[in-house]
Amino acid sequence: MEENTNKLQQGILFVLSGPSGVGKGTVLEKLFEEYDDVKYSVSVTTRELRQGEVNGENYFFLSEKEFFKMRDGNRFIESAKVHNHYYGTPKNEVERSLRNGEDIILEIDIQGAKQVKKLYPEAIFIFLMPPSLGELKNRLEKRGSEDKYNQSIRLKNAEDELKEKNIYDYKIINDNLSETVKKLKDIIISEKKRRDDI
Repeated sequence: MEENTNKLQQGILFVLSGPSGVGKGTVLEKLFEEYDDVKYSVSVTTRELRQGEVNGENYFFLSEKEFFKMRDGNRFIESAKVHNHYYGTPKNEVERSLRNGEDIILEIDIQGAKQVKKLYPEAIFIFLMPPSLGELKNRLEKRGSEDKYNQSIRLKNAEDELKEKNIYDYKIINDNLSETVKKLKDIIISEKKRRDDI
């Protein structure tokens, strides 16, 4: 019995970050249509539900009071305030998946990624970049989920976030959805193969 337990390898934790509007959600949605050998970790947020989003699928949408209760109870592996809203990654689900040998991917901002790097230095960090800041501005305008003021905050934050890209293991420029998804999938497959070869 003990021998089997030793054979069960720890899952790989993948972290995907990038500026707001770069297309992280779209890329992951497409990835999961084509590839189901990695699990998505659903984050918690205090921001409003956007059109087309589903509670418990895109995010768990909580009040600030509920969020702070989780944070104070040490129930996140990372949490951050981004664009005036709070976000966090629930600890239990991630740790259970990794213990069970399941690979899991987090879609989190750079503040959160830095926290995760301290806790899980062996995680694989992937940064999704826009082709240019001009293109990012177009995407935010097209998305239409923020007013001009919030768009400008997100663009300013994007400039700062792009300066942090070198803390990541991989960088992918999202200029073509199919190619971006293929690159992300190739990274996941090659990291899994490397683990299995050890």
